[in-house]
Amino acid sequence: MFWFAAVPRLVTMPFVVYSPEYYVDMGEHVFPVQKYRLCYEKLCRDGVVALDDAASPVRATERQLLLVHSPEYLARLESLAASGWSYLTPDTPITAEILDKSMLAAGGTIVAARLALSDGLSVHLNGGFHHAFPDHGEGFCYLNDVAIAVRVLQRERAIQRAAIIDCDLHQGNGTASIFAASPEVFTFSIHQENNYPFPKPPSDVDIGLPDGADDAAYLAELKKHVPAVLDRARPDLVLYLAGADPYEHDLLGGLCVSMEGLRRRDALVLEACTARGTPAVVLLAGGYAARTEDTVQIHCSTVEVVRELRGRTTS
Repeated sequence: MFWFAAVPRLVTMPFVVYSPEYYVDMGEHVFPVQKYRLCYEKLCRDGVVALDDAASPVRATERQLLLVHSPEYLARLESLAASGWSYLTPDTPITAEILDKSMLAAGGTIVAARLALSDGLSVHLNGGFHHAFPDHGEGFCYLNDVAIAVRVLQRERAIQRAAIIDCDLHQGNGTASIFAASPEVFTFSIHQENNYPFPKPPSDVDIGLPDGADDAAYLAELKKHVPAVLDRARPDLVLYLAGADPYEHDLLGGLCVSMEGLRRRDALVLEACTARGTPAVVLLAGGYAARTEDTVQIHCSTVEVVRELRGRTTS
């Protein structure tokens, strides 16, 4: 176990990873790629993050990608990207720019995970592409940054054990499949059962919620399971997918969780990590609210929770 409370801190160390290069043209698409920039700008305006005080991502290397993805799949991605505008699936377009930004996002999650190990809590204003498998992408996901970061840190011997706490609306089928035979990586997913993906490869723990589940039902399951997951998995690092799509007004969702409920969710998960001295990196994952500003507000609230908890651990 890595007890981050014992690690000397640099007060000025950034806890957010972001790049203006994260924007990419996906055409007419439900995924609000502009949310990354809008989140960063709002966090700076609100004083949550100091202007220009964010760590920059570094593109993941081919060697790092190959820790998770097959050579054949990477070659296919490169071939499709080189051909111009193409598609992995009907809702997942691929271009050279999209592939480049996916590699940058994967590298950003690695950087954010290293920050968490150094300083306890960090946020990547991107990431959480949990529907990518070793040999294919789907669900707007090309490269599984979550799995790549875990495997890179394991290879570097920075960690041995990891836990993925996936609170995106959609079950993390890619990460569940990737780590199915890896007892040192614990996968937990709480999601809307009657929603994509179908089928759902089993995580170590899956909580499939019924349509319309509200704050009370959602938070009750988290209170029951998250502490138990952490105590069982004893991870050196938690990767927390703080999806905004359980929100009651999400275009792709059918749960009824309020903004306040999602903030309480973030606090519950991250307080459980800090109480155990377990470093955690937060990834934004999905969010498709009818009003993009709602998605941005939910993500920014998550970052506010991280800052508040960092303030407690350093005071």
